Order: sequence, then C-alpha cells, then structure tokens
Amino acid sequence: MEKDEQEALKLFIVLSRAFRIINEYSNQFIQNCGLHPTEFAVLELLYHKGEQPLQQIGEKILLASGSITYVVDKLEKRGLLYRVSCPEDRRVTFAHISEKGKELIDAIFPEHQRRIVNIMSVLTPEEKETAIKLLKNIGYHTKTLI
Repeated sequence: MEKDEQEALKLFIVLSRAFRIINEYSNQFIQNCGLHPTEFAVLELLYHKGEQPLQQIGEKILLASGSITYVVDKLEKRGLLYRVSCPEDRRVTFAHISEKGKELIDAIFPEHQRRIVNIMSVLTPEEKETAIKLLKNIGYHTKTLI
C-alpha cells in the first residue's frame, strides 16, 4: 500500500473517531435535558430557521424522511411544536416551534453552544478556518462520487 493510500485510510479513521466522540459528548448533554438528539435537531432547526415544511426537515438535519413523522409526532405530543397545513397546497404541512419548545431551547441551547465552543477551543481561529475549508472539500468531492 502506498503512503498516500495509508494516509487516506488513517485520516478516515481519525475523522470517524473524532466525530463519534464529539457526537457522543454532545448527545449526552442533550439526552440529559430529556431530548433525543434528533428531537433536539428538529427543535433547534425550527428555533433558528423558523417554520419548515415537514418534507424538508429530514434533509436539513440529515434524517430519513420516514423518521421525521415519528419525531414530529413525539414533539407535538409533548407540546414542543405544532403542525400547520399550507393554505396554498394541502399536500404541504409546516412544523412550528411552540412557546414551550422555544422556552426549552432557550434554556438548553446556550450550554450546548458553550460545550461545542469548548470542544473546538483546542484549535486556533486559523486552524478552525482551515479545518472547515478542508472538510468542505472532502464533503463536496464525496458528493460527486455518489
């Protein structure tokens, strides 16, 4: 195996392990707040981006469309969001975050953000910028392979 091939495999392993531990750390906090990570992702999307068509939530938070209905149902039962039919197109339903949902995100998002900032504090601002650029390059290239 060539050195470049070895480095590519090593990078893949390092990225995978780093993502797994960062995700585990983040998800632990979210779960301690009484939410599943996908529930948090839906609420956070609605909180920061406003109402969203149910059909588009999955692609925005990287969740299979079949799972969105289940997650939205759970959040709606808890009073954290509600559905509204589109008056122009009855096939479209929007998800809205409720006041109770806003209060929950208001309470937990600052600590979630602080934890993410703390994780990334090991890098200088320039290193963060470089990492963002390099990871985007990998992502864009991978998209062309699919």
